Amino acid sequence: MKQRLLSLDAFRGFTIAAMLLVNNPGDWGHLYGPLAHAPWHGWTFTDWIFPFFVFISGISMTISLGARAQAGDAKLQLLRQTARRALTIIAIGLLLNLIPGFNFSELRIPGVLQRLGLCALLAAPIVLWFSWRGQLAWALGLLVAYSLIQCLVPVPDVHGVWHLASFQPGEDVGAWLDRALMDGHLWRNSKTWDPEGLLSTLPAVASLLFGAVVGRGLLARRDAMEKTVWLMLAGLACLWVGQLLDAWLMPINKSLWTPSYAVAMTGWALLLLAVFYWLLDAMPLPRWRARLAIAARPLLMLGMNALFIFALSGLIAKLMATLKIGAAGLSLKGWAYAPIQALEWRPVNASLLYALCFTAALWVIAWLLWRRRIFIKV
Repeated sequence: MKQRLLSLDAFRGFTIAAMLLVNNPGDWGHLYGPLAHAPWHGWTFTDWIFPFFVFISGISMTISLGARAQAGDAKLQLLRQTARRALTIIAIGLLLNLIPGFNFSELRIPGVLQRLGLCALLAAPIVLWFSWRGQLAWALGLLVAYSLIQCLVPVPDVHGVWHLASFQPGEDVGAWLDRALMDGHLWRNSKTWDPEGLLSTLPAVASLLFGAVVGRGLLARRDAMEKTVWLMLAGLACLWVGQLLDAWLMPINKSLWTPSYAVAMTGWALLLLAVFYWLLDAMPLPRWRARLAIAARPLLMLGMNALFIFALSGLIAKLMATLKIGAAGLSLKGWAYAPIQALEWRPVNASLLYALCFTAALWVIAWLLWRRRIFIKV
């Protein structure tokens, strides 16, 4: 592809902006429902974000590897480059988990960046050596394998009670596996299971492969409007299949990354990508397309430095919660949030305003990088 897909950069920027908003409220006890994860089964707006990142990673991998292959890079060389990038992303995630205490004995091993890197590492050979049909077959095979493991393998819960096909917190096969391999190094809010555990990486890889298949379609020499229609039809089909799987197989659940969740979130990703693609890449009126590209520039600024903004936001949020100011020991976040609380708004609105201010501050950093044409890659 000779030109960048503005729609993909804008979609990535939208996802980063959403991540900044939901990850940085002023008060975790006061949130609007869509800005919090579903308590367990089900989904909210917040549950869109992670699978969107994984889906976008699949599209980007196809486009990037395709461009490098056309430039003459051998497949093994491309695999080494992709593996090096994936391992770097995993290392960044582990480093962020170590901050601020650098306590290796309680280091959380799983994490968002760790899963993104591991998915890329596992999916790269499939993307490089298989056609889109093979990639789709791998994705479906991973979902089937995950379902069979979860439904047919009995495991004990944290109390030693054996269960078969239990999808309650800490009782599924994935939670047992994580405790067996990483006990003491899991998500501190649960300690007995982790939302980015090892077993649920399998369906997450399937989500990435769905994105890779879509990337192949976007690279195809077809009419842009035809591509838009196919994106929308595929999105609606995935939503329908996801609801069927939710009713008949496993409930939609982000923490378990169930097949119903993987397919349904792929459906939403396809629909949103279709909107961005039609507005920014397929719009038949050049003048309107140019105007829309200008209007989407704030998202493009975030999307062009997505990984850096993601990691930087996590670092800043941790430091603000840890650094203390004055004799009272008020955290830097508490100090920044105090003037917003003083407005005497409803607590949920004050919490949202802080999140909006945090998002705006990170956008300013993205804007400064954009102005200087600095695009930080790994």
